[in-house]
Amino acid sequence: MTTDTDWETVSLDIADDVATLTVDRPDSLNALNTETMDALEEALAAAEDADVRALVLTGAGDKAFIAGADISYMQSLSTEEAEEYAAQGHDICRTLERLPAPTIAAVNGYAFGGGCEMALACDLRVASERAVLGQTEIDLGIIPGWGGTQRLPALVGDEVARRLVFFGDRIDAQDAYEYGLVGEVVAHDQLDEHVAEMAAELAAKPKFALRAAKEALNKHHEAPRDAALDFERRTWSGLFGTHDQREGMEAFVEKRDADFE
Repeated sequence: MTTDTDWETVSLDIADDVATLTVDRPDSLNALNTETMDALEEALAAAEDADVRALVLTGAGDKAFIAGADISYMQSLSTEEAEEYAAQGHDICRTLERLPAPTIAAVNGYAFGGGCEMALACDLRVASERAVLGQTEIDLGIIPGWGGTQRLPALVGDEVARRLVFFGDRIDAQDAYEYGLVGEVVAHDQLDEHVAEMAAELAAKPKFALRAAKEALNKHHEAPRDAALDFERRTWSGLFGTHDQREGMEAFVEKRDADFE
C-alpha cells in the first residue's frame, strides 16, 4: 500500500508499511509554527491509524531537519499561552516516543531547540555529516521545554547534558555522535537512502515482537527498575504462542529464513 497525504507544512508518505513524515517549511528552516504543530499531530495519528511498521521523521530542503520552534510566535506569549504551547510540543514528542512502530530521525541539517527535542523523542537518530544540533534555548532566556531536560541526559549523561543546556552550544554531527546524541553519521547525499534501508529492515521484523521491545525499552525511563523488569518478563512470555514466535524459532531450527506476519 502506498499513501500520500499532504498538509500545507507537513507531508506524510506511506509505502510498504513505512511512513515518512516530512516537515515542509524549507524557507523557514522547517521551524515549527502552530500550523505545523497541528499538522504533525494529525499526521502522526494518521500514521498510527495506518498501522505502519516504521516511521522516519525528517525535514524538507537541504539545510534543516527542524531548526526549532517558532520564536516570532513565542516571543509575546503569556505564561498561560506558553503552557499550552509547551503541552502541545510534549504531546507530539510523547506520541513519537510511544508510537508502536520504531521511529528514526533523519537529521539532515539544523536541529536546534524544539527540533533537537523532536529528534530526541525518536527511537533512533541518524545524522548527515552536515547536521548541527543543540539545545540552544538558554540564549533566548528560556530552557528546553519539550522534554530536552529529561531525554538528553538519558542519551549523553548528566555532565554533557548540563554543558549543552547551560552553554547552548551548537555541535556538529561528529561531536553529536561521540556524545551519544546520534547513533551514526553518514554522508549527506547518502542519508535518505541509508535511513530508508534501515526503515525497510525494521518493517520486515516481526511486528508484535518489535513493538513489545520498544515498549519494554521505554519502561526503563518510565518505571522503577523492578516494575520495568516485571513488565519485560510478562511481555516476553506473552509473545510465546504468536505466529512470529513459532515461525522465528522453527525457521532457526530448520536453518531457513523466517516468514513473519
